[in-house]
Amino acid sequence: MPGKPVTDQQVRVYMTDRLQHSQRVAAARAGFSERTARRIDADPRLPSQRPAPRGRTVPDPLEAVWEPVLLPILARDPAVQAVTLLRHLQTSDPEAFPDDRVRRTLERRVRDWRALNGPERDVIFRQTPEPGRMALSDFTDANELCVTIAGQPLEQRLYHFVLAYSGWEHAAVVLGGESFPALAENLQNALWTLGGVPGEHRTDSLSAAYRNLDAEAAADVTKRYDAFCAHYGMLASRNNPGEAHENGSVEAHNNHLKVALDQALILRGSRDFADLASWRRFVDELVARRNRRRESAVRIEMAALRPLPARRTTDFTEVVARVTKTGGFLVHQVFYSAPSQLIGKRSNRRFASGETGPCLRRPDRGLSRSDPCRHAPPPSRPR
Repeated sequence: MPGKPVTDQQVRVYMTDRLQHSQRVAAARAGFSERTARRIDADPRLPSQRPAPRGRTVPDPLEAVWEPVLLPILARDPAVQAVTLLRHLQTSDPEAFPDDRVRRTLERRVRDWRALNGPERDVIFRQTPEPGRMALSDFTDANELCVTIAGQPLEQRLYHFVLAYSGWEHAAVVLGGESFPALAENLQNALWTLGGVPGEHRTDSLSAAYRNLDAEAAADVTKRYDAFCAHYGMLASRNNPGEAHENGSVEAHNNHLKVALDQALILRGSRDFADLASWRRFVDELVARRNRRRESAVRIEMAALRPLPARRTTDFTEVVARVTKTGGFLVHQVFYSAPSQLIGKRSNRRFASGETGPCLRRPDRGLSRSDPCRHAPPPSRPR
């Protein structure tokens, strides 16, 4: 049997039966495999007559220090590295523990000790995605693509939406930071482009959206995100901070998308575009080509999606700001200019993801894309 040594008695039975039976039958009667039988035919000596396995040919260089010195350190903190233990030994006797004789031995010894006595490790269970169950969103830095607009470098992110089952994706160029307005606007566009609603939407906790926000403001973002998902009938979920594998579907697609964009730019022969709209069309066309390759899986997933609601929901933030004597106001650490007649007045503005980053629009003008946004650098302070 596998894992059990062959005895002298089994070999004697095999050799006797081998005179009248085939190798397969004799091996079965003796209780071992044909492979063992072939090995016995090549060397008919009994197991007790064979030489013992080769043992250690040199003395163990760690025999005197492994249990009294090294094991207590490993037991106290299993994260200690083998090279750290070696340097610890060399502080007292460097000649007795040279790297070329001891390091590999110590590394193997520590590795084996961790396998038997080390701390338990996290176990990740693979999940089988179900059609229509989950969609994931993420923002990824796209500056590595080195895209320029009319010769000027473009600082950008990509918003990326992916269906976990079919891999259908939607991507959008984002010039501002990772924020709730950017998520809401682009997620909403993705759902209406898709034409259906999954059961659950997962994000990576919007870590950048919560940066520079106090507890009250962060709670407001959470409330608005939950309300947004409730409007579409989606369960709002977030993966645990630092656990990227929980958002693995979109994280992997992020890399694939950027590689595809980079290769498409190489074929194009230039990374410069006449305007931002041309670059966005380029991204949309590439994503559409990638989605066409997934048509069979997308058809299965579309049948499982819920219908869209009757209307879209708000994807902007209303902000009340006072216009200062410098002729503008600050929103999220960004200075916006305003007509001088409004100095000292409080104004209710709508803050959304716009063409050049955050954009403020007058409430009575709605959300027209042509509405101008005056974005100015912060005024310099007199010294």
